[in-house]
Amino acid sequence: MWRRVTLEVRLDHPPSRVYPYFADPGRWPEFAPAVDTRRPLDSGPLQVGNRRAAVDRIGPFRIRFTDVLEVVEPDRRVVWHSTSPWNSRVEYVCTPDAGGTLVHADYGGDVAAGLRLVALLPTFVLARILRRDFTGLRRVLEAADRARARSRISGPDPSVG
Repeated sequence: MWRRVTLEVRLDHPPSRVYPYFADPGRWPEFAPAVDTRRPLDSGPLQVGNRRAAVDRIGPFRIRFTDVLEVVEPDRRVVWHSTSPWNSRVEYVCTPDAGGTLVHADYGGDVAAGLRLVALLPTFVLARILRRDFTGLRRVLEAADRARARSRISGPDPSVG
């Protein structure tokens, strides 16, 4: 069953801070509630064709598949393809927006097997579930900002001077 969900989300951080999270699936468990793990299957720098062994949590179930990098445009656009049972593609486009980033996220797929039940959810419900990833990413970025501010307040750098 083919489904498509498109989201536009604004984050108060520049693309140089936002994009790395979309480009590195190893960081997705930090902010995406359904993501259990993403383990590299290929070594070397990020490039088209890189694969990740993937596990997502859907309720009590663990779904295993592979993510494959289809497009990489640093600090701007990344596209990942997920194999069966998701049979999906997600594209993240990061555009500078008044000191922040406007993220256009396009999710599309033809889910297979038992996951077809997920595809039966109304589009607004799927969009709400996917928006949780952006809520989580916003929290991660804000926590990093607070940690950076605390380190500046904690005193002069002993290595300087």
